[in-house]
Amino acid sequence: MGDQWELEVDRGLCVGSGLCAHTAPEVFRLDATRRSRPVRPRATGSEAVLAAAEGCPVEAITLRLSDTGEAVFPPEE
Repeated sequence: MGDQWELEVDRGLCVGSGLCAHTAPEVFRLDATRRSRPVRPRATGSEAVLAAAEGCPVEAITLRLSDTGEAVFPPEE
């Protein structure tokens, strides 16, 4: 890990469970509407950020490599 990742939360899918904000609080926050959003549009890839995306109950989080756009999560099939 250690690459820069682009972070996106589909706010239409987000149910506000808060798992992402609990798992990676330096990267994700819940706003006043209890929807997740990235603190910044990019972050250094880490196990915590990946765990936050994988743990989202509705798969609202997308992670991509910043330099290539390749999917980190969910993986491309």
